[in-house]
Amino acid sequence: MRNIVVLLVAVCAISFTSAQTKVGGVELPNSETFGTHKLILNGAGVREKLWIDLYAGGLYLTKKSSNPEAIVNSKDAMAVKLHIVSKLISSKKMIDAVEEGFENSTNDNTGPIRKEIDQFIGLFKDEIQKGDVFDITYQPDRGGVVAYKNGEEKGLVKGMEFKKALFGIWLSNRPADDDLKEAMLGE
Repeated sequence: MRNIVVLLVAVCAISFTSAQTKVGGVELPNSETFGTHKLILNGAGVREKLWIDLYAGGLYLTKKSSNPEAIVNSKDAMAVKLHIVSKLISSKKMIDAVEEGFENSTNDNTGPIRKEIDQFIGLFKDEIQKGDVFDITYQPDRGGVVAYKNGEEKGLVKGMEFKKALFGIWLSNRPADDDLKEAMLGE
């Protein structure tokens, strides 16, 4: 009987540890469900600036892919999870980084989606703390990007062009962090 208990504990421990991926000192789940969409972790890495880890980021897709253009242009559900690991990130710094990301992602042509960008940036007005988790999801049945902070829905921003530009922040030819892009693509 004792051997069975030990075996069960070992199996449970293995199941639990394989259900998460450790990156940047935090655990990211290997799968997530947003609305009606079950997504799997495609890849994860850390956003760094000047050798300081800012956040752990994971890309979640319906099926694994290493093709950034196909992912950005896909009409399938997807998500980026950002787990803040630095006290240096503030709401203002996040907003500035998102603005820069949209400029890079759209090759400095944010005009056509300016209204959507402003709506999205409004979701980051609350102060950001180390340990906060943002889930930026594309849910096609809802018609756009649904953003969550610490599990609480913060808003919906509609539009496919906005969605492409948003996911391009991490996956475009001018990503926020080249190493993070590669990690999210599972490379």
